[in-house]
Parts: sequence; C-alpha cells; structure tokens
Amino acid sequence: MDIPNNPGSRVTEASSSVADVNARLARLLKLMAQGDQAAFADFYRLTSRRVFGMARRVLIDPGLSEDTTQEVFLQVWQGAAKFNPDAGSPMAWLMTIAHRRAIDRVRSAQSATDREAKFGAANHGTEHDSVAEEAGSRLEAEAVVRCLGTLTDTQRESVRLAYYGGLSYREVAEHLGAAVPTIKSRIRDGLLRLKSCLGVG
Repeated sequence: MDIPNNPGSRVTEASSSVADVNARLARLLKLMAQGDQAAFADFYRLTSRRVFGMARRVLIDPGLSEDTTQEVFLQVWQGAAKFNPDAGSPMAWLMTIAHRRAIDRVRSAQSATDREAKFGAANHGTEHDSVAEEAGSRLEAEAVVRCLGTLTDTQRESVRLAYYGGLSYREVAEHLGAAVPTIKSRIRDGLLRLKSCLGVG
C-alpha cells in the first residue's frame, strides 16, 4: 500500500471537499426555499444516495426505504426555509430528518403489528362464543347435523371451521383461500339459515 508523502494534505483536501459540498447544499436550500425546482433536483442528485443508505440501514426493506426517502425529500422541499446554517451543516440536518423518518416508520409498523396482535388475542376466543353456547345449550346434536345439511357447501365448510374448528375469521379465510369479508358473509348467512332451521329466535 502506498503511503502518501504528506498525509496531512489528504485530510485537508477531504475536509475542504466536505466544506465545499455543504456550502453548495446550503446555497441550494436557500434557492429551494424560494421555490426553485432546479435547485431541488440538484440537491436530490447530490444527497439521495446518502438518505436512501440511512433509511436502508434502519428499515432493511428496500421498498420501505425508497418510500421513506421520498418522504424525506418532500419534507425537505416543504421545509427548506427552516434550515438554520448556524445550527449545523446541511448534510447533518438532512441525515437527522432521514433518521427520524426511518425511526417513525419502524414505530408505525410496530404499532400496527401490536394493534393487530391485541385485536386477534381479544377476538380469537370470543367471536363465536354466543352461537356456540346457544347451539350447545338449546339444541341437540342431531338437529344441528340435520340443519347443517341445508347450508351450501361453502357456508357449511366456513361454519364448520369457525364454530367447530375454533378458527378465527382470518384463519378460515386463509384456510379456504377467500377474503375475510366473504367468509364473514358466508358464516353470517349460514348462521341465519341454521337459526331458522333450528327454530332459534
């Protein structure tokens, strides 16, 4: 490996290059604050790889990282006038926005997952309780079997999986390869027909 004659010169060169880039970005931000779209295009070209890299490190997923990158640049375009050169360099300002956006995206995804898990846990055992109890306490098994025979094949399979297999609507939908609203509709119609056949009010 070659050792430069004057290692200090490389450092000065690199830092002056960073200073030049930041000075250029600061100028572009001023122009963007005045609505200059060409300045925005130049700013994007100079910085988008860095922003995408930051998003990718936090989010891993390339698609989410691309979406977040676009959100960052939209925020920068709308808030270019808020950049304060006394508070730090344009690149530091930009990367702070990118990092916050990526973290917000992670939190939002985690929140949605948590909500779905809580909803699933709360509803898994209760979606079918009232009908199951009614059928168990007021009707005989033979009458239930006879009335199940009056349902269409799709209704009967959906009801069987939900009420006798203990599956949630979502699990029944996955099992039968149908949409959740379709499964809910099948089960509701099937139960109405069962109630009518069994004489349940």
